[in-house]
Amino acid sequence: MCTSILQIAKDGTHLLSRTMDWYRMGSMPLFTPRDYSWKSVYDHHEYKNKYALIGGGGPHDDEVDVSDGINEWGLSVQKLTFSNGSILSTQRNSEKTQLAPFELPFYLLGNFKSVAEIEAYLSEIELMTDEFADQAYGHPELHFTVLDKTGRIVVIEPTKQPMEVRNNPLGILTNSHNFEKQINQLEDYMEFTPAFKAGTVPLNTPKVTTGNFSGKKVPTGSFTPGSRFIRAAYDKERANIPANEDEAVISSWHLLNSVSVPKSTDHQRTYSIYRAATSSESLSYYFEPYDRMSIVKLQLTPEMLNWTKPKFYSVINDLVVDNLNKRDEVPGL
Repeated sequence: MCTSILQIAKDGTHLLSRTMDWYRMGSMPLFTPRDYSWKSVYDHHEYKNKYALIGGGGPHDDEVDVSDGINEWGLSVQKLTFSNGSILSTQRNSEKTQLAPFELPFYLLGNFKSVAEIEAYLSEIELMTDEFADQAYGHPELHFTVLDKTGRIVVIEPTKQPMEVRNNPLGILTNSHNFEKQINQLEDYMEFTPAFKAGTVPLNTPKVTTGNFSGKKVPTGSFTPGSRFIRAAYDKERANIPANEDEAVISSWHLLNSVSVPKSTDHQRTYSIYRAATSSESLSYYFEPYDRMSIVKLQLTPEMLNWTKPKFYSVINDLVVDNLNKRDEVPGL
């Protein structure tokens, strides 16, 4: 599960938001510094990240498991589950960067400034099965949304080796592996611009439809990957373009409302355990756990670039409300 949505504000802010759909809460906001050393669970090879980053995740063996985040260059990465599409490598090869699939966001955020840099190096990265791994980790199927400060947003998918990079000016991703089929299905719900159909959408284009929804289908309310993809795209294209980062956060949270999966344990294990977003311009990470119903914010400040140790920020996952009975009454109101 999971849904990813990009919003581009009128002032140039890029806000990449998402739901994290899983069966238990195990993430918190975090920071890791420049030159942070860690070891892959695949082969215990040691890596050293070049760049500082913030995001959501937690400590994991000799590394940090990051589900989504942003680094000091404004590069954002998210991992989303990926249904029956992964083709992972098996044999060890010391000439390649070989990782467990869930380690890719941490590696990318720690070592790259842009999508172009990742694209140039991607053929050197292999995502591995655990057949010959130092420890078992199952067969995690994931694909990845990557956004940089230029506004270029792509999907990285392990549907073949080397992995594929797909431009995604629509800015929506869920969990199905046939991305082209999902795009084609959207034509029943919206009218795309000629530039989108031709694959020539300029960077930082906030809308890729003509705005004409007349005579088109209306999305259904189910939480399947296909339905969430359609609903997120439909709602985003109809929504107002936010003016700035604050409005982008507000708009994104309302868009995520339509794809956030409630707890429904009698029918499915997963639900939207948290929602998060990154801003490429302010280097901010917004985070809201399921029960809290209010957002916390972590910003990667210049001072933090001098920190030498990772930091994890505990966030209370209980309902937080502003109790008006505890406020002083304002005369005349």
